[in-house]
Amino acid sequence: MRFLVLGAGGIGGYFGGRLVENGADVAFLVRERRREQLEADGLRIESVYGNATLRVASLVADDLKPRYDVVLLTCKAYDLASAIDAVAPGLARDGCVVPLLNGIAHLEPLNARFGLERVLGGTAQIGVTLARDGTVRHLNDWRTIAMGEQGGGVSARARAIAGAFPAASVAAQASADIMQEMWEKLVHLATAASMTCLMRANVGEIVRTDAGAGLLRRTFDLLSEVATRNGHPPGDAFLARYRRIFSDGQSGYATSMLRDIEAGNRTEGAHIVGFALEKARAAGLDGGTLEIAYSHLQAYDNRRAAGRLPGRN
Repeated sequence: MRFLVLGAGGIGGYFGGRLVENGADVAFLVRERRREQLEADGLRIESVYGNATLRVASLVADDLKPRYDVVLLTCKAYDLASAIDAVAPGLARDGCVVPLLNGIAHLEPLNARFGLERVLGGTAQIGVTLARDGTVRHLNDWRTIAMGEQGGGVSARARAIAGAFPAASVAAQASADIMQEMWEKLVHLATAASMTCLMRANVGEIVRTDAGAGLLRRTFDLLSEVATRNGHPPGDAFLARYRRIFSDGQSGYATSMLRDIEAGNRTEGAHIVGFALEKARAAGLDGGTLEIAYSHLQAYDNRRAAGRLPGRN
């Protein structure tokens, strides 16, 4: 089984690197600058599950041939159209795409380009970032990746992909109901992103305010109802886990979207919070805190586009 990983940033670098460690046939499709860095220094991972410096195969667009059985798509949502164009020439005739993007909205354009039968659903739960020196830094002890057929059931190819990861550093699962997992992740992530970006603070710092715990709870409950009305009611174990997380006054949990704002970067606000708000309205629900959070993210985008972010004029 040949893997093509789009990018060697945080998510792609971590999961792709762990595949390499486990002996899989992996190539990374990267830009020229990242290729030079990988060739000079290797792919470096720092993690509680073991540090690694790996010699990896890196490609640029002109190198691609249609020989890859699995494409791991790890781009940001706002780069999806260009990412699809980039990986398409490398996908083998019987190959499949496993997107590890946040949210759900990306499935529609992927299905339109490749066909539903060649696109698996996928989720990744991990805190990871790419440092300026090219090191992939694992920020917490989350290391879960799941993939499965959009129509449900555990397929042989999903089992084979999951089995290619090393169990010591990746909790890989072939899911029987990946769409349920993707909806639950949207509930979790849209809650966390909405509130941490709106408040410019991590979960614990929000909970320790007078009204913060209540705002988190109301946002979580609203998004749980959105998922329910779209045919994917969150399970009891999921609800219990994230109610605990979102009421923990000592939690340091923050989202990559907040880190993007703090760095003055683009965000996936439309793909996560905007999508969730659209689904809430379509279900006849009051957007509530989602409406405020998404307006905030849009205002940030407008200010960024105008060159008016602090320290970046």
